[in-house]
Amino acid sequence: MGEFLSSIISGMKSMVHDIAGILICFLRNRYRQFSPLLDYGSALVGLLIASPVLIVTGIVIKITSAGPVFYTQVRVGKNGRVFNIIKFRTMHSDAESQTGPVWTKRNDSRVTAMGRFLRNTHIDELPQLINILKGDMAIIGPRPERPHFVDMLNDEIHGYSRRLSVKPGITGLAQCYREPDEAIRDVKRKLRYDVLYIEKRCWVLDLEILWRTLCIGLLGGKPKPRNSGKLFRQEKAQLIEEAMEGSMGLHQI
Repeated sequence: MGEFLSSIISGMKSMVHDIAGILICFLRNRYRQFSPLLDYGSALVGLLIASPVLIVTGIVIKITSAGPVFYTQVRVGKNGRVFNIIKFRTMHSDAESQTGPVWTKRNDSRVTAMGRFLRNTHIDELPQLINILKGDMAIIGPRPERPHFVDMLNDEIHGYSRRLSVKPGITGLAQCYREPDEAIRDVKRKLRYDVLYIEKRCWVLDLEILWRTLCIGLLGGKPKPRNSGKLFRQEKAQLIEEAMEGSMGLHQI
């Protein structure tokens, strides 16, 4: 009798687990289907709310340094589609005329005084809300990279093209928990987080990324890895790296 009851309880637990898994998968898929509408609505509302900041920032940029207010640059989006990203100009005009495409470094002399403030507060990214309205980007996703670096990184890093399977974002998991790229090793570390986001994306995760982004931009926080007990601990990232190297499937993570 005891074994019979135990088997019934075990079966019920398994059934509840399966139903919960189906429900979570259903809600996650529904969220992903409607997220483009949420992105569009958020971008429209964001532009209206931020319009005073955008106007003041544009005036200050024009007064403090020579050159245009906005800066456009070719980036690679979903499925390799290229588009022009829109940002407030934070560097001196023609900053890369001598060097060509290079990553920004700490204390970069090409960045203006106003540009440093805009970068630290991430106000320079606000014009990308226009890119969302145009369908080029999302609120959250891997940051878009330039074609020059995409070609190089595809050759250098196995699985790099996987991050091109979704729309790039203004902010993302990697940006919340990793410092800006300065070398190939930084890109490899961030790729782990980009792949994890693509696999685990849901509304709870997106809310957490938005909250962390606000903390970094408005409260002066800095990107840093999460505690070891959390979802994005280093062990999880290591499993993703191993999966991309072919030692296991991503579905096993």
